[in-house]
Amino acid sequence: MSDAPEITPELRAFMAEIGPKWLSNTAGHVQMVTERFSELHRSVRRAPLAESFNHAYGPHERQRIDVHAPLEDGADRAAVIFVHGGGFTDGHRARTPEIYANVSRYFARHGIVGLNIGYRLAPESVFPGGTEDIAAAVAWTHTHAAEFGIDPKRIFLMGHSAGGAHVASYAYDTRFHPPGGPGLAGAIFLSSRVRADNAPDNTNARRVEAYYGTDPSVYDDVSGVTHVTEAAIPTFVAWSEFENKLIDVYCAELVSRLAQVRRRTPPMIYLPRHNHTSIVAHIDTAEDVLGAALREFVNDPR
Repeated sequence: MSDAPEITPELRAFMAEIGPKWLSNTAGHVQMVTERFSELHRSVRRAPLAESFNHAYGPHERQRIDVHAPLEDGADRAAVIFVHGGGFTDGHRARTPEIYANVSRYFARHGIVGLNIGYRLAPESVFPGGTEDIAAAVAWTHTHAAEFGIDPKRIFLMGHSAGGAHVASYAYDTRFHPPGGPGLAGAIFLSSRVRADNAPDNTNARRVEAYYGTDPSVYDDVSGVTHVTEAAIPTFVAWSEFENKLIDVYCAELVSRLAQVRRRTPPMIYLPRHNHTSIVAHIDTAEDVLGAALREFVNDPR
């Protein structure tokens, strides 16, 4: 298999330049980082994987799943379902051909089945539409586990940004669980918006309102972090140095709540010099600190 691409000095210099001014042009910086890392991923040839696309887990055109698995036959593999971000009103599981497929392909290269899902967006789909889509995707994965060599007891959810909001809602709020529980071995949060608010300093407040509505009195109840209890499934949390506004605060709150109710901190990583987009886009490069920690968690959730 070809080596994973090295993050070039030029790309690191670019990240160092835009990091401190990330919030001055968040949308533009997201696009630029996505383009730079897409180019980096395209720069190397990869060994083939078992890939299949556009599996329907519901009737809507966005209710689709792409699957990446090791090419070799196998059984009883762990699986990670990745849920993209986009501020509730935007985003796609294939932002580019490389992003966010890099996440599920990374896991597949390491013997873990990667699933990359889409979901309905606001304002067409409002709360709890995203949570319901997550539930349907998890159910689909259980139904098709044998087809892809997945151990149904080793299915993990992984969310980024607004995708993390939907993951947290499903993972922690028992009102959305099927009989028998969520069907998950653990949850992974990368730079996740696990709390809803439309505070004046929340630069994504209008997008939050598009999904959750404009009444702040309901926000605590609809926030996944609120529903963390001692029974919470094993959880991994990561965020970067240069985040979209308040994301680091929400992630820190999730870590704190988990630590309080479980009496120990969950596994977590803070990535210096990275930003809200590169934390995901750099997965499957030669910089493997986050990836190795994710694989360790999947192999031994705690």
